[in-house]
Amino acid sequence: MYNEDEFLMLSGLQHYAFCKRQWALIHLEQQWEENYRTVDGALLHERAHEGPTEARRDVISVRGMKVHSYQLGISGECDVVEFIQSDKGVSLHGRHGLWSVVPVEYKRGHDKIADVDRLQVCAQALCLEEMLGCVISQGDLYYGETHHRVPVEFDSKLRNEVMLLLKEMHDLSLRKWTPKAKKTSSCAACSLVNQCLPMVASRSATSYFEKRLEDCEK
Repeated sequence: MYNEDEFLMLSGLQHYAFCKRQWALIHLEQQWEENYRTVDGALLHERAHEGPTEARRDVISVRGMKVHSYQLGISGECDVVEFIQSDKGVSLHGRHGLWSVVPVEYKRGHDKIADVDRLQVCAQALCLEEMLGCVISQGDLYYGETHHRVPVEFDSKLRNEVMLLLKEMHDLSLRKWTPKAKKTSSCAACSLVNQCLPMVASRSATSYFEKRLEDCEK
């Protein structure tokens, strides 16, 4: 069990799964740089959080729901949590019957082979399970590029990976350790590529330092 002052940002799990160094630069060193992907993603999340709770006959949609887990040591927000009337689930104050719980995470691009998005929505489900005292078997990822929802099954493999990565993140956070840079094909999509290390940027270390000297002389 973690104390609240030890909580990590739930959203950081996707950063860590994408690149451990990126996560450390953002969450430990407080570095950030915008690019088209980050701005477009932020706008999509803002739209997802806008508006009041929506209640239809058998579905209640809660936007921007704050969640946390003392067992995992994380806190954050779900873009949307849907409560669907069912024959099993949780009871809701002022509502009759039982309701199943489905977290829905919004992403700007399209479905990925890697698990980075699925890990994040699974972590949201684990928080909701702890808070509501229920079991959540499935969530959804909504992709802005395709305007399509992709179901995500929260199986034991995905759950175990979430817990393993969060344990690693807490260890690095406690030690204040930023992993070394390792250039991959994913670096081109990272907004922090130029803050990471000169060797990781598209130009050489020599040209990087020459450019920095030129900037200082101006």
